[in-house]
Order: sequence, then C-alpha cells, then structure tokens
Amino acid sequence: MLAGIRALPLSDFDAFARDPHTAAAAESYVRRAVEALVDLGRHLLAKRFGVAVSQYKAIPAALADAGVLEGEAVRRFTEICGYRNRLVHFYHAVSERELYDVCTTHAADIETLLAALLAWIEEHPDPTRE
Repeated sequence: MLAGIRALPLSDFDAFARDPHTAAAAESYVRRAVEALVDLGRHLLAKRFGVAVSQYKAIPAALADAGVLEGEAVRRFTEICGYRNRLVHFYHAVSERELYDVCTTHAADIETLLAALLAWIEEHPDPTRE
C-alpha cells in the first residue's frame, strides 16, 4: 500500500487532482496501509502481551503501556488511527486536498511507525518460536 501511495502523482496537487481515479486510489491505499499497521499492532499486543484491544485508537496507548512505542510515535499512531476512522465513517467529508496532504505528509509517518514496530519485533524475538 505504501508503494501504491508513492506511485501516485504527488508532485503537486494539480497533478493529483487531474484524474478523479487518483483520489479513489489514494483513499484505498491510505486506508489499507493504516489498517495493516493497526492489525500489526493489535496482533503484537495479543500474541506477545495477551492484550485484546477492540478500538483502533486504543492500540497506540496499549503499545506504549507494553513498552513497544513511546512519545511522538504514540501520538502519531493515535492520530493515524483516528484518520482511518474518518476515512471509513466520514468518507464523504474527506476532500481530494486532504487526501493529497495525507499522501504527501503522513505516508512517511506510516512508514516510520511500521519500521518502529518491525524493529521492536526484531529486537524482541518471540520465545515461543525458538
């Protein structure tokens, strides 16, 4: 999904808005990238810590409580989870400009958070798998 976002015409807003299919693709890529990130966080909490989290926005705080994420990463992840809910439940209010801004500024946040979760997993091997 991140590669899909990077492949969009993001050089400027006019290029992004030229084809109406671009915004639809952007919405799908962003939503699915966030959902995959959230699923990874939820899976990590369940499998490593026995913590069940049902609300997307509660996952970053639970990861912080478990010592997986801290500080700015928790704030960014919480914001991204809220954006996922906006895309799913208030999609009619999400403009092309907003999608463009998310793709050009917040896709990097998703990549950074993914890298942080994967680094934590690498640094803390699952003892049940050895």
